[in-house]
Amino acid sequence: MVASLFHRASGLLLVLFVPLYLWLLHGMTGSTEEFDEVLRWMHSLPGRVMLWLAGTALVYHVCNGLRFLCLDAGWFETRRMMRLTARLALATALAFSVLLAVLL
Repeated sequence: MVASLFHRASGLLLVLFVPLYLWLLHGMTGSTEEFDEVLRWMHSLPGRVMLWLAGTALVYHVCNGLRFLCLDAGWFETRRMMRLTARLALATALAFSVLLAVLL
């Protein structure tokens, strides 16, 4: 149940980041001044936090989405395996989150 709630929350977070992604893409393809502005924002603390949140949400959503696809296919349906795969999805996202924090 918790994995499902986190999956929905990460999906909502990703949808809310779409305007930010569009702004970044527009700024990267615009004038030199727009590019510099976007780059400056990406290197600021709020920019790094937003990118970290989006990256973490994306990895968790993908990992847990693959888990749900496996469950829909009839794999890992025992209670023990469902808990194990939920923990694996969370552990993968946490490991990536730490790695992304170091890289940003």
